Amino acid sequence: MQAGEAAAGEAIAAAGADCGEESAPRSRSGTALRRLAPVAMVLALLAVAYAAGLHEYLSLEELAARRDALQRLVAENRLAAAAGFVAVYVAAVSVSIPGATVLTIAGGFMFGWIMGAALSVTGATIGATIIFLIARTALGGLLEAKAGPRLKKLQAGFREDAFHYLLFLRLAPLFPFWLINVAPALLGMRLGPYVLATFIGILPGTLAYSYFGLGVGTALQPGGPVLTPDLIIGFAALALVALMPVAIRRWRRGRKGAN
Repeated sequence: MQAGEAAAGEAIAAAGADCGEESAPRSRSGTALRRLAPVAMVLALLAVAYAAGLHEYLSLEELAARRDALQRLVAENRLAAAAGFVAVYVAAVSVSIPGATVLTIAGGFMFGWIMGAALSVTGATIGATIIFLIARTALGGLLEAKAGPRLKKLQAGFREDAFHYLLFLRLAPLFPFWLINVAPALLGMRLGPYVLATFIGILPGTLAYSYFGLGVGTALQPGGPVLTPDLIIGFAALALVALMPVAIRRWRRGRKGAN
């Protein structure tokens, strides 16, 4: 009797072990699927965007062609137009569709340079944060392999002072935009400092392009470009932003030399 009970106990234990071995792969598989779900969503959105030709709308030519329609849209419902603009900006940045500069110019043209810049910075920061979170969870290994030696060049700077180094990279983009978005996640930067440095770092360029958008209504007229004070000031602001990386690099070299 005791031998039979022992045999039954061993059988139950063996069955439990088998179930545990089977459930472990299922658990790992479920975790992998959850991690890859955001990636699948981003790829699906990117495929839909290109299939529908949405990327072709992010150009100055399309902005000129749809100038009147955009003005009517804002005049009829400014709040809805602002929300839609931010949503488009987030989608474009999070799936890496080129055209963020045109969107920023359009924001200044549609909403004025202050509100347009605020909406653009908000959309760009949210989009960059989405990429950061995806890189930190699902795509870490893949993106690290893709970045290769360029990621190693960033490691020392992020180890020294992640916040100020990312701020420097935002103000003086020496590396591709997508790499600046994902490198902090792969190198262990915390989310809060990443968001703050991104928001502050892209603000000067966004303000410049947004102000440039004020003059785009006349600059892109069918009869030909027309210079206005707003457009001239916008060009000057863009020139200052273009010189900013040089000034920041010299300042960093001087700072290192002093230390």
